[in-house]
Amino acid sequence: MIENLAGVGPKTAPLFRELNIDSAAALLDYLPFRYDDLRFPTPAARLGQSGSEENAVGRVVAVKERRVRGLEIVEAELADDSGDRFVAKWIGRNRYVYGRFHEGMRLFVRGRVERSFSGPVINVVTYGTLAEDQPYRGELVPVYRASKDLASRKIASVVKKNLPRLIAGAPADPLPAYLAAERGYGSIAEAYRAVHAPDTPEEAELARERFVFGEFLVLATAAQMRRNERQRDHDARALRVPPDLLKNFQDSLPFPLTDAQRRVIAEIWNDMGRDVPMNRLLQGDVGSGKTLVAAGAILLAARNGMQSALMAPTELLAWQHASRLAPLLLPFGVTLEAVFGSQGARSRSAAVAKLAGGEASVAVGTHALLTQGVDFDRLGLTIIDEQHRFGVEQRARLRAKGVSPHTLHMTATPIPRTLAQSVYADLDLSVIDELPPGRTPIATYAVRTTRLPLVYEFVRKNIAAGHQAYVVAPAIEEGESALTSVVTEAERLKKDVFSELRVGLLHGRLGAREKEEIMRRFVSGELDVLVSTTVVEVGVDVANATTMVVLDAHRYGLAQLHQLRGRVGRAAAKSYCILVYPDDAGERDRLEILTESTDGFKIADEDLRLRGPGVFAGTAQSGAADLRLGDLVRDIDVYRAAKLAAERIVGNDPQLESPEHAGLRAALETQPTTRALLISS
Repeated sequence: MIENLAGVGPKTAPLFRELNIDSAAALLDYLPFRYDDLRFPTPAARLGQSGSEENAVGRVVAVKERRVRGLEIVEAELADDSGDRFVAKWIGRNRYVYGRFHEGMRLFVRGRVERSFSGPVINVVTYGTLAEDQPYRGELVPVYRASKDLASRKIASVVKKNLPRLIAGAPADPLPAYLAAERGYGSIAEAYRAVHAPDTPEEAELARERFVFGEFLVLATAAQMRRNERQRDHDARALRVPPDLLKNFQDSLPFPLTDAQRRVIAEIWNDMGRDVPMNRLLQGDVGSGKTLVAAGAILLAARNGMQSALMAPTELLAWQHASRLAPLLLPFGVTLEAVFGSQGARSRSAAVAKLAGGEASVAVGTHALLTQGVDFDRLGLTIIDEQHRFGVEQRARLRAKGVSPHTLHMTATPIPRTLAQSVYADLDLSVIDELPPGRTPIATYAVRTTRLPLVYEFVRKNIAAGHQAYVVAPAIEEGESALTSVVTEAERLKKDVFSELRVGLLHGRLGAREKEEIMRRFVSGELDVLVSTTVVEVGVDVANATTMVVLDAHRYGLAQLHQLRGRVGRAAAKSYCILVYPDDAGERDRLEILTESTDGFKIADEDLRLRGPGVFAGTAQSGAADLRLGDLVRDIDVYRAAKLAAERIVGNDPQLESPEHAGLRAALETQPTTRALLISS
């Protein structure tokens, strides 16, 4: 219990719990995110040159104090050992410094420095008094992520008072002793001491690296164990690939397969030809032909007498998959049934009966496929679209409706290969990195908000030419910070801007049926303009929509903006994406990346570099890498080393039965992310 620690009382304990610190172990693992370097004072002559907080030591020469409207303002003029002068300034209520200082006192002060005509002024954050002959001995002060009511200094104080006790209760070390020695790391007890109370920045950084390496090692070991387990599972049906199947499939299409599609189909068919269940992630940029590749996998399953199930996160996406797959499979006599939550009882009952009896070869649906009563005669292939939107357990429940079925995961979110190989570490990776020929590039522009009336006039002209448009905004209601509200913007567009047009509104707080109906009306052309949040980001395919306007575009990552852009340009008509950002946002350079490139993987790499790995859809979802300390951009070399170490460990000790791997095994069993990986990915 956190209350049992020195410095934590009944008033502060709930504040610690708000930060998910409810025990000594949780506090020990609540590591600083940076350090204030108070080791050395800056000479007065050099104050203000660093642009950050600085330390200074001096003797008080004069003090000015006053109270203004309840604020206490104290200005102490100090001289350092060289005689150069600076001013230490305190402003605020109840800072408890009024009347404390007098001439001759020696002080240490820290704060951000402003340069004035009379010299440097430190706006004091922290200070201390020094005895006449006392040398200044500073320290590295850890800075913890705080809350409104619990300051970093309070957290640091509690850690400092309890550190020996906290370290004594440290968990088992996930790093085997031989591996820690190879990496030049000390004991885990020393690492905790060094990260919470370091003597030097180098010591703190090495301790942090040790914890990052341990975090990566646990994740990589879980993935490697799961991969090994899957490789030992020979219960899948090995499907035979007829020699003429690819030619027949190609001949049935009105267009040639791209080289990338051919390569990926070959990778998938090769997996399905083994008795080890396939577990492959198919990445493809918007419009790259993932559904066509899925049809190829379904066709192979059907040729071998096996059924397939494709699960999508929304009824609209599932309906689109069904409408695209049916004509692709019809020439081969492969029958398809849809299973949706909104289906009538009679229709659903008929579909379920055909699947259970083996009359239907393919089921396309939503979460409804997971319900009891939806059974298969011989399920051999599961396809999960936008797989990051489903949890580990949901994906496992679909596979459980067959006997070790082959599984294909699909995503339209281009994820840099490095990130994909770590977040989805147990999946083999296929990438469609080529768009079909003949697609018209989407013209992309970044414009300031003051030009929005011109943007909407451009939208009107495109609609007059017979097309449709999206307008995307980040917030639903007003008051969600300073973001544009879709509700308010839709009302404004209906009344003042597009009063003669048919404007619809779509956002996540609407009911499922209502959302489906609005999208149906837009797809059928009953609406001219759809004002929406990012619920239209993935999968929605409206060929007649040619203009995408994104308001507050600076609030989105590049990868997400690329996904939104992919909602237009679905047919031959010239299409446009207009990114609108505030005049003072200073975001044009970042948004220009989108105006210069339509390569989703190149954009994703740039987004990863600029924003870090957490921005990609699904990386915080169940079964993905939930990294507490590691950063897959900054720490990629550490990750690679941990992955190699995990492969070696599991290769030598597949079940981690050796005593030297006991700590690693314990970490695997106690951390939710890795436990989920051990169950299934």
